[in-house]
Amino acid sequence: MRLAILGAGGHGRVVADAAQCGGWTRIEFYDDAADGAGPWNVCGDTAALLDRLDDYDGVVVAIGRNGSRQGLQRQLGAAGARLATIVHPAAIVSSHASLGPGSVVFAGAIVNAGVAAGEGVILNTGCAIDHDCLLGDFTHVGPRAALGGGVQLGLRTWIGIGASVNHLVRIGRDSIVGGGAAVVSNLPSGVTAVGVPARALRRSPPSFQT
Repeated sequence: MRLAILGAGGHGRVVADAAQCGGWTRIEFYDDAADGAGPWNVCGDTAALLDRLDDYDGVVVAIGRNGSRQGLQRQLGAAGARLATIVHPAAIVSSHASLGPGSVVFAGAIVNAGVAAGEGVILNTGCAIDHDCLLGDFTHVGPRAALGGGVQLGLRTWIGIGASVNHLVRIGRDSIVGGGAAVVSNLPSGVTAVGVPARALRRSPPSFQT
């Protein structure tokens, strides 16, 4: 099982660890930044990976920024990449949940029955996703964050470290929930919300959506 990871920074290294624990036996990195290697060798940039897609049983984009991850994954998918879904064996994922291609689930995460996560979703270390949540494509739920039952997250939404979202709450696309915030009512698209209870303070930065 040979895996290519696009993104060799800290997030990429955590993805690699989850993949190794999950049985991927050969992992190679690609990165567009010269300083992204860390302790691993980088085989080339995105263009090099596109030229070598047939060499890999799976490819995953390990870029934390939601919009950037979306653009790269869509580019790879259009080129015929076999997009892998990576689940750490120390995560608990219900057999009645679904994870889209290119998604990653880190150690300690809990994903309960009825959850439907789109493509390129990040469920970070120790987060809890309760029953029947709908997570839009390229969303990111941060470490130790918790979503109650029936929560809906729009495209590219980011839930910060340790934040909580009450059951049945809907959050629009391209929104950011700050670390430790408690969302108790619906939030519109494109806002940054912080506090307990969370309040929408401003529009999310345009760079978040690229």
